[in-house]
Amino acid sequence: MASGAKKRRDVGAVARQRHEQARRADRAGQTDPETARSEAMRFEALGRVMAALATEADFMETSRDLTWWQGTEQDWNIEWREGPYASEVVALLAARVPGPVGAAGRTDRSSAAVTVLGVPFTLRAIDPLGRERLGGRAGLWRLAAALNTSYPDSPRRSMARRHWEELLGG
Repeated sequence: MASGAKKRRDVGAVARQRHEQARRADRAGQTDPETARSEAMRFEALGRVMAALATEADFMETSRDLTWWQGTEQDWNIEWREGPYASEVVALLAARVPGPVGAAGRTDRSSAAVTVLGVPFTLRAIDPLGRERLGGRAGLWRLAAALNTSYPDSPRRSMARRHWEELLGG
């Protein structure tokens, strides 16, 4: 088993153990309101981040193997293969997420640390291509734009190029 998979499995076990302890405390009437509030804030932050990523069609179309898991220190880890650089995703989150988004550490092409609503996130891009290279690849949305004449910038509107020339790069 790969070390990444083992780490995710171990982190999942820690999260399940923490959840079981909270459930036992809740049954006994010992739930701390501050703990419940922080748990709710963590899941609210995850929901906002995932909603922001889901509304970005290019990110969802070009990123493979999007996974997320709860870290051991009240943080979230999000990982994807190919797709944009981690620094580009940080810029996307800063523009799309309602609420405070700030850098929490080093940000480069393959990894970034950010906070959303005070909750730390670790973003990891495995074999990233970047948005510039992805823009040149013919994807589902770009194919639809080339074939549909209702788009204002459709290649079929100009007499110089046809939609098949746009698709074939000619």
